[in-house]
Amino acid sequence: MDVLPYLVAVWILLVGCYGLATSRNLIHAVGCLAVCQSATYVLLLAVGYRDHATAPVFSDLKPGSRPVVDPVVQALALTDVVVGATVTALLLALVVQVAKRHGTLDPDELSELRG
Repeated sequence: MDVLPYLVAVWILLVGCYGLATSRNLIHAVGCLAVCQSATYVLLLAVGYRDHATAPVFSDLKPGSRPVVDPVVQALALTDVVVGATVTALLLALVVQVAKRHGTLDPDELSELRG
Protein backbone atom coordinates (compact mmCIF):
# COMPACT_ATOMS: atom_id res chain seq x y z
CA MET A 1 0.00 0.00 0.00
CA ASP A 2 1.28 3.42 -0.93
CA VAL A 3 1.66 6.04 1.80
CA LEU A 4 1.97 9.05 -0.47
CA PRO A 5 -1.75 9.98 -0.49
CA TYR A 6 -1.85 9.84 3.31
CA LEU A 7 1.23 12.05 3.54
CA VAL A 8 -0.35 14.50 1.10
CA ALA A 9 -3.51 14.60 3.22
CA VAL A 10 -1.47 15.31 6.36
CA TRP A 11 0.55 17.99 4.55
CA ILE A 12 -2.62 19.73 3.32
CA LEU A 13 -4.06 19.61 6.84
CA LEU A 14 -0.89 21.08 8.34
CA VAL A 15 -0.73 23.86 5.75
CA GLY A 16 -4.35 24.76 6.45
CA CYS A 17 -3.83 24.69 10.22
CA TYR A 18 -0.73 26.88 9.91
CA GLY A 19 -2.65 29.40 7.83
CA LEU A 20 -5.49 29.32 10.32
CA ALA A 21 -3.15 29.92 13.25
CA THR A 22 -1.33 32.81 11.58
CA SER A 23 -4.35 34.45 9.95
CA ARG A 24 -5.01 38.13 10.64
CA ASN A 25 -8.15 38.26 8.52
CA LEU A 26 -11.41 36.40 9.09
CA ILE A 27 -11.94 35.70 5.39
CA HIS A 28 -8.44 34.24 5.18
CA ALA A 29 -9.23 32.10 8.22
CA VAL A 30 -12.36 30.72 6.55
CA GLY A 31 -10.31 29.91 3.46
CA CYS A 32 -7.70 28.13 5.55
CA LEU A 33 -10.43 26.13 7.25
CA ALA A 34 -11.66 25.08 3.81
CA VAL A 35 -8.12 23.96 2.97
CA CYS A 36 -8.07 21.90 6.17
CA GLN A 37 -11.27 20.21 5.13
CA SER A 38 -9.93 19.47 1.67
CA ALA A 39 -7.45 17.16 3.36
CA THR A 40 -10.39 14.92 4.22
CA TYR A 41 -11.23 14.62 0.51
CA VAL A 42 -7.75 13.34 -0.22
CA LEU A 43 -7.91 10.99 2.75
CA LEU A 44 -11.23 9.52 1.66
CA LEU A 45 -9.97 9.07 -1.88
CA ALA A 46 -6.87 7.31 -0.55
CA VAL A 47 -8.95 4.98 1.62
CA GLY A 48 -11.34 4.09 -1.19
CA TYR A 49 -8.77 3.57 -3.95
CA ARG A 50 -8.19 0.06 -5.28
CA ASP A 51 -5.77 -0.93 -8.04
CA HIS A 52 -7.39 -1.96 -11.34
CA ALA A 53 -10.90 -1.53 -9.94
CA THR A 54 -13.93 -0.32 -11.85
CA ALA A 55 -16.87 1.82 -10.87
CA PRO A 56 -19.44 0.11 -8.65
CA VAL A 57 -22.03 0.08 -11.44
CA PHE A 58 -22.66 -3.46 -12.61
CA SER A 59 -23.94 -3.34 -16.16
CA ASP A 60 -22.28 -6.18 -18.01
CA LEU A 61 -19.96 -7.47 -15.30
CA LYS A 62 -20.56 -10.71 -13.50
CA PRO A 63 -20.46 -10.24 -9.71
CA GLY A 64 -17.03 -11.15 -8.39
CA SER A 65 -15.33 -11.14 -11.80
CA ARG A 66 -13.43 -7.87 -11.25
CA PRO A 67 -12.69 -5.74 -8.20
CA VAL A 68 -14.79 -2.63 -7.72
CA VAL A 69 -14.21 0.46 -5.61
CA ASP A 70 -16.19 0.92 -2.42
CA PRO A 71 -19.30 3.03 -3.09
CA VAL A 72 -19.63 3.95 0.58
CA VAL A 73 -16.36 5.89 0.46
CA GLN A 74 -17.56 7.71 -2.65
CA ALA A 75 -20.81 8.65 -0.91
CA LEU A 76 -18.86 9.88 2.13
CA ALA A 77 -16.62 12.02 -0.09
CA LEU A 78 -19.65 13.54 -1.80
CA THR A 79 -21.27 14.23 1.58
CA ASP A 80 -18.02 15.78 2.78
CA VAL A 81 -17.98 18.16 -0.18
CA VAL A 82 -21.57 19.25 0.50
CA VAL A 83 -20.97 19.74 4.21
CA GLY A 84 -17.76 21.66 3.50
CA ALA A 85 -19.52 24.02 1.11
CA THR A 86 -22.32 24.58 3.63
CA VAL A 87 -19.95 25.29 6.50
CA THR A 88 -17.90 27.67 4.36
CA ALA A 89 -21.02 29.55 3.25
CA LEU A 90 -22.25 29.83 6.84
CA LEU A 91 -18.90 31.08 8.10
CA LEU A 92 -18.63 33.64 5.30
CA ALA A 93 -22.13 34.90 6.16
CA LEU A 94 -21.02 35.29 9.78
CA VAL A 95 -17.89 37.15 8.66
CA VAL A 96 -20.05 39.56 6.65
CA GLN A 97 -22.19 40.23 9.73
CA VAL A 98 -19.09 40.80 11.89
CA ALA A 99 -17.73 43.22 9.30
CA LYS A 100 -21.02 45.13 9.22
CA ARG A 101 -21.31 45.42 12.99
CA HIS A 102 -17.69 45.98 13.97
CA GLY A 103 -16.20 47.49 10.82
CA THR A 104 -13.15 45.23 10.78
CA LEU A 105 -12.07 41.75 9.81
CA ASP A 106 -9.03 41.64 12.08
CA PRO A 107 -9.66 39.23 14.97
CA ASP A 108 -7.36 41.22 17.28
CA GLU A 109 -9.49 44.35 16.91
CA LEU A 110 -12.70 42.61 17.93
CA SER A 111 -12.39 43.52 21.59
CA GLU A 112 -16.17 43.46 22.17
CA LEU A 113 -16.21 39.69 21.61
CA ARG A 114 -13.75 38.97 24.43
CA GLY A 115 -15.21 37.62 27.65
